[in-house]
Amino acid sequence: MKWVYKTKVKPNGDVSKYKARLVARGFLQKHGLDYNEVFTPVARLKTVRLIVAVASNRNWSLYQLDVKPTFLNGSLEEEVYITQPPGYAVAGQDDKVYKLNKALYGLKQAPRA
Repeated sequence: MKWVYKTKVKPNGDVSKYKARLVARGFLQKHGLDYNEVFTPVARLKTVRLIVAVASNRNWSLYQLDVKPTFLNGSLEEEVYITQPPGYAVAGQDDKVYKLNKALYGLKQAPRA
């Protein structure tokens, strides 16, 4: 588990905001034990061409839609436990872990949630 920090900058070079996100170490998860399915929404180029061809043939209007996976809002079906994040460990309770209710970046099942 680690923190990833990013600084957003305006076009003139001024700092607009600071962002931080907690990333889980999903590469340690094992298929069948920690998760069962993974999913990533991907559109094949053949499918996009087919949709554009059908819409053009029938004089339909086309609109663009960006799909962003909502990693932090998806509920988890499996029980996932993480160690205490760096900088937030409670002194004297270093052996305790957190149970996740929502998906975090880095988990194998996050895009599916």
